[in-house]
Amino acid sequence: MSPLVLRVKFPDMKPLIGTDLKRFLKKYRRQNKPTVELAALLQSIEYPANVGSIFRVADAANLSELVLSGITPQPPHPTIDKVGRFKTTRVPWRYEQDPVTAVNQLKSDGYHMVAVELADTAVPYHQYSFPEKTCLVVGHEDHGVTKATLAACDGAVFLPMYGKGLSMNVHVALSIVIYHILHQGE
Repeated sequence: MSPLVLRVKFPDMKPLIGTDLKRFLKKYRRQNKPTVELAALLQSIEYPANVGSIFRVADAANLSELVLSGITPQPPHPTIDKVGRFKTTRVPWRYEQDPVTAVNQLKSDGYHMVAVELADTAVPYHQYSFPEKTCLVVGHEDHGVTKATLAACDGAVFLPMYGKGLSMNVHVALSIVIYHILHQGE
């Protein structure tokens, strides 16, 4: 015997495009202003497609700043521009060769530095109390955040993995944590 399937019909549902989409998002932003200031530090993110994706997320979440460091490719770059849909012109960003120097500069600007990293003292991202001014640090796709950069951070969070994989793509992990912080306490 098959289970009973309840189907709910949503009358006249249609996707939003153009002016309707802009009005919808503008109204939502007015009614749901984030109460946190977020930034991100990219430590030696190697692949331009990941950097472009992070620029796109930074724009979507209205990050105050992206700091690129180490071997992270910098705009202008054709892959970053294409994947990021030219958000490099909208998102404030800067380059600092040494990530530990960048961490110390961001701390002096009042940011609480949190690595998104599988580290021995990391806690699940949803159990961390993120301050109102937080900078998330993500590292190289294969090697992660270095020990020196981790040591300079105030804390570390990780995403629990329930499947066979040990980690997620850097821009996906960063996105999950950013949107969690934007909506914590709701």
